[in-house]
Amino acid sequence: MAETMQTLEELSTLKPAAAVQPPKYVQKLDKQGRAYATGKRKDAVARVWIKLGGGKIVINDRPVETYFARSVLRMLIEQPLVAANRKGQYDVVCTVSGGGLSGQAGAVRHGLSKALMRHEPDLRAVLKHGGFLTRDPRVVERKKYGKAKARRSFQFSKR
Repeated sequence: MAETMQTLEELSTLKPAAAVQPPKYVQKLDKQGRAYATGKRKDAVARVWIKLGGGKIVINDRPVETYFARSVLRMLIEQPLVAANRKGQYDVVCTVSGGGLSGQAGAVRHGLSKALMRHEPDLRAVLKHGGFLTRDPRVVERKKYGKAKARRSFQFSKR
């Protein structure tokens, strides 16, 4: 049982409980000096490897300009690099599967952000503030029975 304290002096002799230390993030690299992370968005999954280099981005063995022809999707992918002020400093290689182009671009962005954080743990605050480390939980709602789609009912007719 715990002892009861009678005076304030006895209370001051107690040692304060150790403050909870925030987790220390350390650099995680493989033998080739690459950082790896997995990013997800909607139904798409991206496996991303980054290493120091000239800023070349390759997706599924194709340059980013041919894989993502729309400039909006390319801009979406580069957002973590721009926020961390590291544009043109890392070579990015990734494989993407599932979903459509928009979901795949979001998955690459998520994976790239996590890989940047593993390569340079000091960038965590910048990436977290920009919302790049959070997986977007929005997915397509499933179809329900008795409905044409997830919520749309069949056309009503009085007859």
